[in-house]
Amino acid sequence: MNERIAHQLVRFRYLFALASLLLLGFLLIGTKNLYFESSYRIFFDADNPQLLAHDDIENTYTKSDNVMFVFELADEKVFTRETLQILIDFTEEAWTLPFSSRVDSITNFQYTWGVEDDLIVEDLVQDPAQLSDRQLAEKQALAVQEPQLRNLLISERAHTTAVLVTLLMPDDQREADVATLEVSAHAKALAVKYEQRSDNIVKIHLTGETIVNATFNEMSQQDMQTLFPAMFGLIVLFLVVMLRSVTGMLATLVVIILSVLATQGFTGWVGYALNQVNVACPIIVLTLAVCDCVHILNSYFYNLNAGMTKREATQESLRTNLQPVFLTSITTAVGFLSMNFSDSPPFWGLGNIAAFGVMAAMLFSLTVLPALMVLLPFKARSSQLRQGRLVVALGERVIARQNPVLIGLLCVGLGLASLMGLNELNDDTVAYFHEDVPFRQAADFTQENLTGFDQLAYSLKTGESNGVADPEFLRKAESFVNWYKAQPEVIQVSSYTNIHKRLNKNMHGDDEAYYRLPDDRELSAQYLLLYELSLPFGLDLNNQIDLDKSSMLIRVRVKDQKAKQLIALDERAQAWMRENIPELATNGASIALMFAHIGDRNIDSMIVGSLAALVLVTLTLIMALKSVKYGILSLIPNGFPAAMTFGLWAIFNGEVNLAVAVIFAITLGIVVDDTVHYMSKYLRGMREHGYGPEKACHYAFEQVGNALLTTTVVLAVGFFILSTSSFDVNAVLGMLVAITIIIALLWDLLLLPVLLIKAEKWWPQFGRGQPVTTV
Repeated sequence: MNERIAHQLVRFRYLFALASLLLLGFLLIGTKNLYFESSYRIFFDADNPQLLAHDDIENTYTKSDNVMFVFELADEKVFTRETLQILIDFTEEAWTLPFSSRVDSITNFQYTWGVEDDLIVEDLVQDPAQLSDRQLAEKQALAVQEPQLRNLLISERAHTTAVLVTLLMPDDQREADVATLEVSAHAKALAVKYEQRSDNIVKIHLTGETIVNATFNEMSQQDMQTLFPAMFGLIVLFLVVMLRSVTGMLATLVVIILSVLATQGFTGWVGYALNQVNVACPIIVLTLAVCDCVHILNSYFYNLNAGMTKREATQESLRTNLQPVFLTSITTAVGFLSMNFSDSPPFWGLGNIAAFGVMAAMLFSLTVLPALMVLLPFKARSSQLRQGRLVVALGERVIARQNPVLIGLLCVGLGLASLMGLNELNDDTVAYFHEDVPFRQAADFTQENLTGFDQLAYSLKTGESNGVADPEFLRKAESFVNWYKAQPEVIQVSSYTNIHKRLNKNMHGDDEAYYRLPDDRELSAQYLLLYELSLPFGLDLNNQIDLDKSSMLIRVRVKDQKAKQLIALDERAQAWMRENIPELATNGASIALMFAHIGDRNIDSMIVGSLAALVLVTLTLIMALKSVKYGILSLIPNGFPAAMTFGLWAIFNGEVNLAVAVIFAITLGIVVDDTVHYMSKYLRGMREHGYGPEKACHYAFEQVGNALLTTTVVLAVGFFILSTSSFDVNAVLGMLVAITIIIALLWDLLLLPVLLIKAEKWWPQFGRGQPVTTV
């Protein structure tokens, strides 16, 4: 059947090529539907428990979309007349940001004090030019002592400060993505304007949820604009070097371009948004398309050197490669499709898009490439034979030293695999971005000088309208606040109880003895009402108390905490609430906590998916190769490389992020490529030519060794390029996949031949079977 199909592909090559191009034309219509989605929400399924808890808080209180402007000052003094005036002006102008709904700073902080029975509420700083040095010092002391400001909007040393702008973004995700970019652009322009206003302002750093989303978008587009062209250029270089043929390089580039375009069209047709994860798909498809072309062209050049015409060489190349190309495409697609077991939706899209891209690459390699092979002026070159002899020489050394190679590689493999458990999943949202990214620099400065980037939020519900005025509820809430303040990881706790204690003091002549929660519910309710009526527009209590006054929000700021530490802190808080205030026990919620949990769940779900993929790939090989023995043997070179990579990573790094869960799924299909091509040529030597095991291994090295080396170099370079991404999830993904591919090549060239030879001696009754007649 292989021969008949190969004959038809060559005979009707132009018709098949035309049909493929028409299919491509249809797919390209889908590109008009492509758009970017930059929200952190893309990483979470709709029923994710941490996302639901976060949404519950967003729907109850003021939404958390915000931009924080952090001021780095040359003199490290916030409370000077010049700096305070700048802050007043900046606070006023920050209201002009698109979608702004609230602006908080130390200057417009609603400072309260009492005059007999009256409560005075006014901005903390109003006219700095008229303040004496003593008054400035008093204002600084008030700001630094205020728990709602300290380590949030003003540092303990009063050397840096921040202006926090809360935003009301559109509910529609596409509109929100556009709004995010608009807000980010305005925020950057505002920061630059004030940096130029005063030499004392070294830098105005931008952080906050909206800036994170905008940075996600920027990183996606940057990767597409830099990594893809870089990869494309290196592919051209390596193809010329490895194939020793400019024409072969051009034919491969045509298939690559068609495959990538088809994949992008498919992405648009199925409605996937482009994001910071699936932006890697063109690079993945590009490298995988190279594999099919190189294997076909390698056999083609071998046949040309043997004296065949271009048409004969093309048909023979297709005959010998049709089954392995089909098998590797199917197994690679299965590996990518197993990413649908992931708990994070972007990886579903990455898997599905890449699986389609693999099959598209196979289609164009079997239809368009043969037409080019017959049409273009290919010539046989002796240098191609010399290059192949290097791999053959390596094979002869392996075959001659079977036992040392077998024992040595198995010991190294088992040793490295045993270390993989030492890796620790420890996501850090800030560390997702490299240190050269402005947002990362802003977040690092903020955490070192002002406040923590990550936070935890708890909505304490009374179950009754106006329940937040209940003194018993307030005492319980205050006990929870005090517990959190005592935790070493915590830098700031924001709660209405801080305001309520201050109001009680104000209404008792500012007597410090009354800086505590009132005992009378009616009095407590009056304080709340009086304070609310005195607040200016845009600075109400909706960010801390719900409209029904039945719930209160407590926000906890932490810094330098990674995923496991954040989860452990929340678990301690949950345990404390269950023991001390069980009626108010609630789940913590925040973006940081969402990312902390998704990593753990992603690994658990992908273990199941990877095992399922490994079983399916093995069964596919058993059926295709018509041998249980060879199918089972393939488990060793297919399964070990990823485990060894994690062992190496444990030695040199030891920490993994969200991307690690899908490494096995991605690499499984790719490493199977080498195994299938080598085993198919080995079995062809035994079944068609009647060679013994050693001679069949020599034949396989001769037929496919150079192609394996070429594809591995190209694949490794491709994923090493991805590892230069400024988005750490993609960077770690690229690095680990590249290392796995290199290890897989070493195992296929060094260990697999020895395993095949030993298997023939140990289990001779299984496996040679009959020549494969189906694809």
